Amino acid sequence: MNESWVTVVGNAATRPDFWETAAGVAVARFRLAVTVRRWDRGRDAWADAYTSFYTVWAWRTLAANVAGSVSLGEPLVVHGTLRVREREWDRERERDRPLQGEGGGAAVGAGPAVDSGGGPNQPSRWVTAEIDAMAVGHDLTRGTSAFRRVSQAKPLLNAPTRTTSP
Repeated sequence: MNESWVTVVGNAATRPDFWETAAGVAVARFRLAVTVRRWDRGRDAWADAYTSFYTVWAWRTLAANVAGSVSLGEPLVVHGTLRVREREWDRERERDRPLQGEGGGAAVGAGPAVDSGGGPNQPSRWVTAEIDAMAVGHDLTRGTSAFRRVSQAKPLLNAPTRTTSP
C-alpha cells in the first residue's frame, strides 16, 4: 500500500473523546500538538518554533486504552498513517464535511457533533492533518509510566460448572 507512515512526538492538546459506533466499534479521538524546537546559536539554547496540530484517531482496543491512559498535556509518541484532508463548512447543516470527490474514510461523520461556530468568521475551507494510530504511548524521555496489561476474558469451553448432569 502507498500510505504515509509517520511517528510523531508531541503533547495531548485535548482529552480523548471516546464513543462506540452503531456497529459497536470503539473509537477515540484527540488532538496532538507537536512543537518544533531549533537550536538558537545567538542565545546558545533551544527555542520553540512553530506548532503543528494533528487529529489522532484510534480504533477498537487501542481506542479503549487511549481513553483510559491519555490525559491533557501528557507527552506522547504516536505511530500511524497520515492523511491530509481539505474540509469545508456546510452552512446549511452547520457542520464540517469533506470536499466533493474525497474518499469518506473512517473518520468522516464519526463521533459526536462538534460545534465549530459556523459564524461569519468561520473559514469556509481548511486543511486538516489526521493520523490513524497503530500505536500510542507515553514519551518516556520526559517522564515515567506504569504499564498495566489489559486482559480480555475469554470464555473457557470446557470449564467446570459445578452442576451435575442428569
